[in-house]
Amino acid sequence: MARLYTDATIDPTKLELLQEWAPTRPWFDGTPGAAIEQLASYRFDDPDGQVGLETVLVRAGDGPVLHVPITFRDAPLEGAESSLITTMEHSVLGRRWVYDATGDPVWVAALSTAVLTGGIQADQMIGPDDDLRPRDPTATVAGSGTPGTEVPAVGSLTSEDTATTTVIATSALEITLTRVLGDRPVADGSPVLLGSFGDREGVLLAVVRPL
Repeated sequence: MARLYTDATIDPTKLELLQEWAPTRPWFDGTPGAAIEQLASYRFDDPDGQVGLETVLVRAGDGPVLHVPITFRDAPLEGAESSLITTMEHSVLGRRWVYDATGDPVWVAALSTAVLTGGIQADQMIGPDDDLRPRDPTATVAGSGTPGTEVPAVGSLTSEDTATTTVIATSALEITLTRVLGDRPVADGSPVLLGSFGDREGVLLAVVRPL
């Protein structure tokens, strides 16, 4: 379950930090100078309840939909300096370190688990402690794998951006994360994560292959 805080404020906001960071990435595509707008989002659960795992689907002007996973931590992640986007102040949770999730092993483990075991996005609850209520998702995702499949530990982790994807290598898996979303067919039969949002269904979000 992902917990959202009704009256919380954050500084900078997610869109403000993405406005600064996303255009610096090789996969960024959008109308020059246009404000980034959020179209939808989905979350995964951290089994330990420590790291926030959110993926936003955004667009800049007339550009394509971009797929941007980020993580929120209450302390710096050792060895992940190159994946740090910024720090933000959360009015309830305090200072948060915000990372490109492709360099965060907790998110990579959550994604791999969803893909390989046929998992879906986390349920979201919003409101104060005494009035938590479900929040309807703006995007849904589902892995094509099989429940009960053993998921390898992340171990070592590297990631590399391309013009349309980010390729993540762990000790046992290679993950291709689609950054610029289209309706691309999957050709090799590998387990995938598919997403639906707005009027789009079955959009390819990630492919997981054994090394």
